[in-house]
Amino acid sequence: MSNIRARLLAVLVVLSGFPTVAGAPPATAVTSAPPSDSLWFDGSPLTVQGGRFTDGQGREIVLRGYNVSGETKLEENSGLPFASVADARKSATALRALGGGNAVRFLLSWAHAEPVRGRVDTGYLAAVTEQMRAFLDEGVRVVPDFHQDLYSRHLFTAGSWYTGDGAPKWAVDAGGYPAESCGICLFWGQNITQNAAVQKAQYDFWHDSHGLQDAFLDTAGTTLAYLQQNLDRAEFAGIVGFDPYNEPYAGSYDSGQTSRTWERDLLWPFYVKFRARMDAAGWQDKPAFVEPNLFWNSNISTQKQEGGLLDAHTLGPDYVFNTHFYDQKAISGILMWGKAADGQYASDFATVRSRAASAGTAAVVSEFGHPLSGTVSDKAPTVLKAMYQALDSGRPGTGWWSDPAGFGPVLSGTQWQWDIYNGRHHEPMNGNPDKVLTSGDAWNDEDLSAVDLDGSGQVALRQDSRLLDRVYPSATAGTTLAFTYEDRSRDGSTTLTWNPVPGSLPNVARLVGSGQYGLLVWRSGDGTAPTELHLPASFPTASTTVVSDLGTAYAPPAYSAAAPVAVAPEPGGTGSRRLLLTDGDSGVLHYALVTNGATAPSADLLGAARSELAAWAAAHF
Repeated sequence: MSNIRARLLAVLVVLSGFPTVAGAPPATAVTSAPPSDSLWFDGSPLTVQGGRFTDGQGREIVLRGYNVSGETKLEENSGLPFASVADARKSATALRALGGGNAVRFLLSWAHAEPVRGRVDTGYLAAVTEQMRAFLDEGVRVVPDFHQDLYSRHLFTAGSWYTGDGAPKWAVDAGGYPAESCGICLFWGQNITQNAAVQKAQYDFWHDSHGLQDAFLDTAGTTLAYLQQNLDRAEFAGIVGFDPYNEPYAGSYDSGQTSRTWERDLLWPFYVKFRARMDAAGWQDKPAFVEPNLFWNSNISTQKQEGGLLDAHTLGPDYVFNTHFYDQKAISGILMWGKAADGQYASDFATVRSRAASAGTAAVVSEFGHPLSGTVSDKAPTVLKAMYQALDSGRPGTGWWSDPAGFGPVLSGTQWQWDIYNGRHHEPMNGNPDKVLTSGDAWNDEDLSAVDLDGSGQVALRQDSRLLDRVYPSATAGTTLAFTYEDRSRDGSTTLTWNPVPGSLPNVARLVGSGQYGLLVWRSGDGTAPTELHLPASFPTASTTVVSDLGTAYAPPAYSAAAPVAVAPEPGGTGSRRLLLTDGDSGVLHYALVTNGATAPSADLLGAARSELAAWAAAHF
């Protein structure tokens, strides 16, 4: 269960040059225990080394989870992700137990952090810190994100068709922007390039007109300092880094300027300034999760713009290459007929891997998803399966077994989104009491939340649990060489199997049967902590089978240092579990297959499957 801790009050020490701080004095952090069910190798801060996230044991870490919460974009709860800490805790527990997540991208609002220019509202910071703490208590790692879309809701009027979020009213008042109008816009995103008010406001921010960017950086610096001072050591270790600015775009380009030179001359210097604020606030060892021009990897050719922070050169451990990916063709309902297929996004995500590798850092796809209602919602099961497949591996399923190696790391990612209020909002759009939004996400007709609340007020999945709660290598003791997961998720009544075990491995195929399976191949490192794979709820310990060079097991035992193949709870006390694989060597090739398809397999079948996998691994690695 969650840890409940008493906290003392003290005055926030504001770093030199930061805005005046308003509101109640914050709570001083006290040292607390790690989340319940933690083991000796849990809880260390993450860093970036060799293009991967690594923990204090030198293990490669994969972050998987969701964005929480789009509620921050609304006014009904004053820019907070949740109406209460209790709701935050309910959301965090369900995210861990139902959604299989070990990380969240946690939305913050500039408008509510600095409602009056130069005065940061510590009441808001205290509230978001307590809600953030609910996730940290459940063993969920957190990446705070200063979020914006269409710059600010204050660009829009009570009668507007659309709305925005991000900048405070005083920032909009300073600019004197034209009346917003998108013309004939079928999607809210068209405002980015067609709404003169949005374009001019974004342009002013990037050029620091009216001191807008400097003001934002001052508020960010105060926020960074507040979190560092008001989370205890164990909690702060769970903060992975910070996302400075959601989906940056120029607004408009100066004469002779291109998307690439805009990134070089305006966006990257902003990130360097933000990085300096992180360092000054005690975040020296945590990376900035920097996003390129949002159109850099659009899959619509007329929207795509050159970018990807190409001129930032080697980002190194101070930065993470942070991108989003939505299938705009599928969302359009016009440019992609039919549904997604095996390997649909292998090339798109290969571009992400390649760009991060060239930049010398880790990559994260911090937003991806698809509408769950409306005319294109029928594509969601296949689109999301193909996106998760591309996060897991750079290969389509049909070719994975014959050519599994050399396609880059398993990617971290956070799906958009996890909103327990989905369908239950009460949001007066742009303050209009005659236009109260309740359906979907209550923001520009979006409906992408993986969850809602059922009739009894409990969190319930809106998508197939087999798609969301997945096997993935959360910590690899060494270097990951290849990974695949066949979730056998459903599209209506159809089970989608894109990566069947080939006939050349008959005993492995017999063992897996019609069940789900994951297969990890890695080369051991120098540490002593085990490799970990998240076990979904569909893998109860009593019916989980593991075949590895380290050993075979049906219903693996509880973890102990003497058990090379074992199961243990994941930190946080939510009932989620992990498979632990312990090797005692360095530089040695290992493999592990985990499946829920077998029923009391014989020792002969386990041995035969192990021999087939050993020969396959030796042939391909």
